[in-house]
Order: sequence, then structure tokens, then C-alpha cells
Amino acid sequence: MHRITTLAIVALAAAALSCPARAEVLIGVAGPMTGKLEWTGTQLKRGAEVAVADINAAGGVLGQQVRLITVDDFCDPGQAVAAAQKLVADGVVFVVGHYCSGASIPASKVYEAAGILQISPSSTNPMLTEQGRANVFRVCSRDDAQGFEAGNYLADHWSDKKIAILHDNTTYGKGLADETRKQLNKRDVTEAIYEGYAPGKDDYSAEISRLQGADIAVLYMGGYHTEAALMIRAARDRGYSLQLISGDDTATEAFGLIAGPAAEGTLFTFVPDPRRNAEAAKVVERFRAENFEPDSWTLHSYGAAQTWAQAVEKAGSLELQAVIASLRGNQFDTVLGRMDFDNKGDLTVQSWVWYVWKGGEYVPLE
Repeated sequence: MHRITTLAIVALAAAALSCPARAEVLIGVAGPMTGKLEWTGTQLKRGAEVAVADINAAGGVLGQQVRLITVDDFCDPGQAVAAAQKLVADGVVFVVGHYCSGASIPASKVYEAAGILQISPSSTNPMLTEQGRANVFRVCSRDDAQGFEAGNYLADHWSDKKIAILHDNTTYGKGLADETRKQLNKRDVTEAIYEGYAPGKDDYSAEISRLQGADIAVLYMGGYHTEAALMIRAARDRGYSLQLISGDDTATEAFGLIAGPAAEGTLFTFVPDPRRNAEAAKVVERFRAENFEPDSWTLHSYGAAQTWAQAVEKAGSLELQAVIASLRGNQFDTVLGRMDFDNKGDLTVQSWVWYVWKGGEYVPLE
């Protein structure tokens, strides 16, 4: 009896060795999970988490389950490189990220060297795809198109008023301000003030006082929602009816929470709000059932992961070059709508829409 039992154990062990556990496909999501942009990082993380859950519920990719690894880049170039290196060491094949252009661009070099696909949900600086890295894509529009829209809007509505353009010296903020200024100047309108400001401060009363003293009617701000909210609060505290206009990072509930009633009337550009897409209705409903509003770039994070999964299935492979070819050669039906990519990794259709903060939320400008 003892001999039979021993043989049975050996047989079971041999069978286990010959049938290893199903492998997982590891992917990453990278963004500012702490710091002033933690709110936005949470949006990216939740979008990727729900996408992975849905992908796995549908059978995974190529019959394998997907596991998500989250890293914090603090929206900082140096920390972004360290975060990218960690994901490489962890063995991911794909990264949703990064959020900030100033993080995505240096991280992209790490991913290229390691043979890892990168799809940014939100990095809008043109340089991300102008570098010519074949592994880099994005599911958002670019700042040259956003700045073109903003510059024209300023020229159309405030050419007879004094305009200030401020930026935070980041890749995103200064890049967007420069593109806006370029188009404004092409329209034969010259701004009264163009300068940088120090991000991360708690108070911007001095900057607002200078604008008021210069009789500035409209401020175009290239930067993140935290500073934008503090600036418009400082203006309203002084009884200064400054018109604030900014870019896509203003599309977050956090701006309204920081600015409070001062948010009212703020204008900004953002991509067409995917929460309004019929393709996204069920996903949006799921988020809201969990008391989570998928604003900002949440659905773009979901869409980036969704696009990767579809590209892998169409390619029939996880191998990088096969997935790149799939991304370039197919259209994808996602929560962001139907989309396809050019040879740079950009969307073939660039689209920016005007929004206004009204009644505590942002809505399309009518």
C-alpha cells in the first residue's frame, strides 16, 4: 500500500510539472499617484483597473489573464524614468501612461530599449510622437492642434483686450502656452504679458496683482489645474473679473473643488467628453454605481488598455512588432469611439472642444 501511495504522489508531481499554471500577462499603468496631481493619477489607475477587469472577464488576451502593476512617477521626469525601469524589471509588455508629457517623453526611451509598448492616455505634447519611437502611441490629441484652437479663440474674442499668457515651465504647460501664442501671433494679435510662474505654491496673489495692475482682461494659462484653480480664486478674492482660459488638465472635478465658486465661467479646451459616447455608457454606469465619476482622463486610460487588448487579439501575438503593426493597420472600437493611428502613433483625427465651468461642473460651451 505504501509503495502504491508513493507512486501516485510521484505521478501527480510529474503531471503538475508537465502542466504548468497558466501564465499571466503583465501590464503597467504609470502616473502621478501621489502629490498635487494625485487626483488625476487616481483617474488613470481606476480606468486601467476597470479595463483589465473587463478584459479578464471576457477571457483575457490570447486566453491569458492580465495583471496590472501600478507605479508612481509624481509627474516628474527623473521619477518617471525610475518608474519605467521598475516596470521593465517587473516584466510588463505594455504600459498605460504616462499622464504628464514631461514624464512620458523620458520614459519612452526606457520602454523602447526594453521592447515595451507605450500608449499614453493623456500626454499631449507633440514631441512624444515626433521622436520617432515606433513603440509609442497615444489615444488623445496633440497640443499643436489644441494651441491652434486656443490661439484662434483668443484672437476671435479678445483681440481688442489685453491678453496674458502664463506657463509653468513644464513640458506640457510651456508647450501648450507656446503653441497658443504661436497661433495668436499668426492672427496678428500680440499678448501683453508672456512669462512663467513657479508651480507648487499655495498662493498666487502676487501674480494676479501684477495682471490686474497691467489691466489684463484675459489670462491664458499653460499648466495644471491646481495652480489654475488657485489663480482664479486669488483673482475673485480681489474682485478682479479676469477671464481664465486654460487647457485640457482643467477637465477634472479637482479644479472645481479647489477653485470653489471662482471656477464659474472658466473656459478650457478638452477632447470630446467620452462620458457622452454611446460606446462608453455601460462603463460609465459601472463607475458611477461605485460612486466614482470617470471624469478627466479616466476613460482614456480605459481606452488605452482596451485598444492594446484588441490589437493583441488582431495580431494573434504579444510580440511587440506584431502589436505595433496591428495598431497601425487596424481600426479599434473603444469607449472613446472608433479610432486609428498614423505612422507616428497619433490619432488620425485630432479633435478639441470648448468647455465652460458652470454650476460646479464642466459642460460643452454653447
